[in-house]
Amino acid sequence: MIGATGLVGSQLLPQLLNDPRFGRVVSFGRRKTGQAHPKLEEQVVDFEALESWASRVQGEVAFSSLGTTRKQAGSLAAQKKVDYDYQLAFAKAAAKNGVPSYVLVSASSANPSSSIFYTRIKGELDRDVQQLGFERVRILRPSLLGGRPQARVGERLGGALLGAVNAFGIARKYREIPAAVVAKAMLNAALDPEKGTHIYTLDELFDEAERPR
Repeated sequence: MIGATGLVGSQLLPQLLNDPRFGRVVSFGRRKTGQAHPKLEEQVVDFEALESWASRVQGEVAFSSLGTTRKQAGSLAAQKKVDYDYQLAFAKAAAKNGVPSYVLVSASSANPSSSIFYTRIKGELDRDVQQLGFERVRILRPSLLGGRPQARVGERLGGALLGAVNAFGIARKYREIPAAVVAKAMLNAALDPEKGTHIYTLDELFDEAERPR
């Protein structure tokens, strides 16, 4: 998995470690997660040096919840490296090494034809991952993520506004979803044996998180 120290990934990692159906969890990241578990193997990598880590991306399912913001990255070009380049490189390595299943956290607005930068690169990644030949691709499209220890001001205001309009049944498809729920939906989606691609809308994510697998 990549993105284990992020909002969704930090929720997914303990769920994987505590699930007996997953015998080994390998995390690829620029720093260690701070977790300690006998099933966890941490690979500290330089995502720019693909040849140094690509051969180690092996297993039954690959999870990607990597992501950043323009403010965190410092520029749109730097954000694209994280939100598109590094994730596609990880997906390509997984596909080349015969990993059959790929589970990706995207965004509700993902659209490769969009004029909006973030929306476009999310859509491009969704599209390009589907072309890599995985047996199963699961793409999750949450809206506003809840559960940040220190939510950004805009997110707090956005969450409050969506909560208000949702009280009247408006903007339901954009309502906030806890990161832990997205992580559970990722885990359950990974256990779905059906071949092919499934793109989960927001409502489906809530359902998938509750689905017994």
